Amino acid sequence: MIPYTKNYQLDTDLTLHSNSQTSLTVRTLALSLTKQDDQIIECRLTFCVNPQLYKRIDNCALFNLKPDARNPLSSSKFLPDTDIIIETALKPDLLPVLTQVATIDSVTKYILNLSQEQPDHQILFTENWLGLSVKQQQESGEIGYRTLWSYISPENLVPTTSGEAISEGIVNFFKDWTEANLSVKTQKAASQMLEGINTFLTELADINVDEITQIDTNLSSSPTNNNIFEEMVNFFTEDDWPFVQLQGQPTLQIAFQGENGTWTCYARARAEQQQFLFYSVCPVKAPSSKLLAIAEFLTRANSGLVIGNFELEFADGEISYKTSIDVEGDRLSSALIKNLVYANVRMMDEYMPGIMSVIYGNLSPEEAIIQIDS
Repeated sequence: MIPYTKNYQLDTDLTLHSNSQTSLTVRTLALSLTKQDDQIIECRLTFCVNPQLYKRIDNCALFNLKPDARNPLSSSKFLPDTDIIIETALKPDLLPVLTQVATIDSVTKYILNLSQEQPDHQILFTENWLGLSVKQQQESGEIGYRTLWSYISPENLVPTTSGEAISEGIVNFFKDWTEANLSVKTQKAASQMLEGINTFLTELADINVDEITQIDTNLSSSPTNNNIFEEMVNFFTEDDWPFVQLQGQPTLQIAFQGENGTWTCYARARAEQQQFLFYSVCPVKAPSSKLLAIAEFLTRANSGLVIGNFELEFADGEISYKTSIDVEGDRLSSALIKNLVYANVRMMDEYMPGIMSVIYGNLSPEEAIIQIDS
């Protein structure tokens, strides 16, 4: 029988409890129920919270919002004065409780009435809900993150379910995670992430990743057969740049020494998008007290640049310079790579004294730029 889903729009408060026995009240927005063969196979609850309450949810990883199981939608941060929308799914082992309710239409009323009639019911505990996404609407668009659970789909966490769907979800999670974490140069190892995922699944549904369909954590599709990757490796080999390949990724890590400092570079091949990216990562991070000054300095620097641009990761103060090219419909050559690579390291070397002056020398961003231009 084909599954069917019913959606219910809500606008009412619901009191939930955390495993520390403290309560939190959320504003429910929607409830969706998916049924197949007279069984409810998925229950999703969407609600909104203010940023203060979300901070508590985030700090305590309520709704199973594990920090290592998130894929950001953008690098923007949540605003302190706008509500945050959280979509969750009930853990599969509690779905039979809902199936016992008379009709699918009465399930909504049943859940909303629990806080008055059975305040200690398992359904009202945050650890029994899996956070799927956390989003906030801003002028620039929707920001936030998706979680591992949205990739796997909670209905697949039932022990009797085939592991193929879980495998596919985890692989897709890894792919998006790699793309999102390119801003921090994918320094986290995929093997460490998989170990954490294994723990999550074991705790939540008694599922061992090692026992399901083999998961390929090599996130590139056969890098050795990737023309962009091959061309990239050939260039750095022939141009005598020592490098190492990041495990399971079409990314090379390279140490570079310029006139004004030594730093780490990353060369990345994106096969599906037919793109090549090269990053120089400044060896010094901007402290929180200097973030705005460095942001102004880099903005002033970018306004005069033709090839590439500086980037600032506000989360940890990482400063980098990026050059990239899209060769869809064409091919990547060593000449193109050379132009991008040498332009990149030249700009990092040229502007590094200015970065240091703003961070350590108390020069204003404008004074630091003038110093470089002169």
